Amino acid sequence: MKPTYLNNEQIYLRAVEPEDLDIMYNMENNPSSWDVSCFTVPYSRYVLKQYIQASQSDIYADKQLRLMIINRLDNQVVGTIDLTDFVPLHGRAGVGIAVKNEFRQQGIARQALELLVSYSFEFLHLRQLYVYVSVKNEASRKLFCSCGFTQTGILKDWLRVKEEYEDVFFMQLINLV
Repeated sequence: MKPTYLNNEQIYLRAVEPEDLDIMYNMENNPSSWDVSCFTVPYSRYVLKQYIQASQSDIYADKQLRLMIINRLDNQVVGTIDLTDFVPLHGRAGVGIAVKNEFRQQGIARQALELLVSYSFEFLHLRQLYVYVSVKNEASRKLFCSCGFTQTGILKDWLRVKEEYEDVFFMQLINLV
């Protein structure tokens, strides 16, 4: 049987489309995520439109890959998941995920992460995935642990949140196959 990637019974992951502009605009400009994303200014629709047009949706060309998380029931975008900082020589990429508030705590993030891990290891043949998680973000830590990521380090004072600094867990998932 031919393997299927990027989809299961409840969700599927797809490339960014021009009609995703407003969704991306709202998600990227949500100040509650700026602390962990290193954003310093809001994104304009113009900049996001250019990003969508310029993206080849090819991790080898772009060195990153953004995928939209889609709910199969109504084909609604419920979030995004990314491979970032792709280094082909070393077979590694960072992971980022954002799920709209109203779709959290439903298992969607875990399903999307499982699909991304499978795609990354079985199709792209990456050696490892990694993520930085604030020590205060227990939900994200649990999410990544549930998908096999392990904490391999702590980066002290890594994130500036308001007037304080926070440590982050450095977590990895290594493909041993």
